[in-house]
Amino acid sequence: MTRLVLPLQWWAALRQRFALSADDLLRDAAYRRLWTSIMISSLGGQVTMLALPLTAVVLLHASPTQMGFLVACEIAPFVLLSLPSGVWLDRVRKLPVYIGGEASLAVIVASVPAAYYLGWLTMPWMYVVAFVMGCVYVVAGSAAQIVLTQVVPRERLVEAHARNALASSGAEVAGPGFAGALIKAVGAPVALLVDAVMLAGSVAILRRVKVQEARPSRQADEAHFWRDLKAGLRFVRGTPLLVAMATVVGLWQMCHHAAIVVQILFATRTLGLSESQIGLAFVGLGLGTVAASTLGHRISSRLGPGPCLLLGTAVCGLGWALLAVAPANALGQAMFSLMLVLFGFGAVLIFINFLSLRQAVTPTPLLGRMTSTMRWLILLPAGPGALIGGWLGEHVDLRASLAFAGFGAMVVSLMAWRHPLLRGVRALPKPEASDDALGAEAVVAVPPAAAGA
Repeated sequence: MTRLVLPLQWWAALRQRFALSADDLLRDAAYRRLWTSIMISSLGGQVTMLALPLTAVVLLHASPTQMGFLVACEIAPFVLLSLPSGVWLDRVRKLPVYIGGEASLAVIVASVPAAYYLGWLTMPWMYVVAFVMGCVYVVAGSAAQIVLTQVVPRERLVEAHARNALASSGAEVAGPGFAGALIKAVGAPVALLVDAVMLAGSVAILRRVKVQEARPSRQADEAHFWRDLKAGLRFVRGTPLLVAMATVVGLWQMCHHAAIVVQILFATRTLGLSESQIGLAFVGLGLGTVAASTLGHRISSRLGPGPCLLLGTAVCGLGWALLAVAPANALGQAMFSLMLVLFGFGAVLIFINFLSLRQAVTPTPLLGRMTSTMRWLILLPAGPGALIGGWLGEHVDLRASLAFAGFGAMVVSLMAWRHPLLRGVRALPKPEASDDALGAEAVVAVPPAAAGA
């Protein structure tokens, strides 16, 4: 009898230790499904994150300039479609858009192994895949961010974004090693089928999410596309906090894309890492994001969302700068992993605060246009950053691209710290008044169900 009681006691103690608190976000069924979907799609995304560039670099022998164009193709839809998609999103239900985006990604990702099997796989095909993926990220990605505000109260957005980052982080710890082994076993193109299956699973879960959302009721003469678009731009331009964040995060994106263009090239051609070794190194990215996801809410509470965002920018820059001087030996391989740890930690600190601040300050009728406008602004510099990184990598040295990214990000953080606006944000702000933000000539009628979501 004693032998039976002791394991039961240990099991009860274990359950009590890891039991959710009464107010934990995961006790809400809608958020729990949303969180689970994020975790599953993130795990599949780890395969794509490695398999797409490795397909270009190893199988198609892409040059640094071609890698720059590949990244630029994924960014171009943000420049072309962000603003009009924001106007459209404010007129439709967001959850179906999010679900449709996940399903579309599954199809386009699966097209790479299909093209490989049929002998059609070329760099132009990869450019098309990157562009279509970017289109999905523009529309469905914005919808996903708004869906979170319909599930979680605004005052808990930092906590929710930190939990979402933790879901992604778990995938980033387990995913890269699995992705590297899978790519080595079956090849990068075929490995992308795993991500397609994961995305299909995410779609199945999202279809069960229930949110109190209704399509905004608008009279025909109220639905003026250009007037609504200008209202969103005017709101962002007239909110100093949004302008400051768009500037800082936009310049960080320029540095980030200059680095991401060459980091796989640097790992394979300078450091001599194999596909499986790169996969293991990317576990560092997961460790960094897990650490930041676990500690990010506390760091933000102690320092404030603004200073925490700037700290993340500096940490990312430090990682790229260290990799720029990494030697081509075992120490350099360790420094590659360290760069990924620092990048994962810094990027999570940036985005849990960036997303929370911009959502907190925006009235509900403008969330779609604000989200798309901010994504447009921060990714405008990303395309030039990718092209700069590719040009430096091909005409100067791969290390030059990493140095540009690293020192650039640290300078951005230092200059922003000298400005009191972001440095002084110590708590989430209240949203602007809806009528003031929209202007009398662009009033949007929002039904009660949507306003309270």
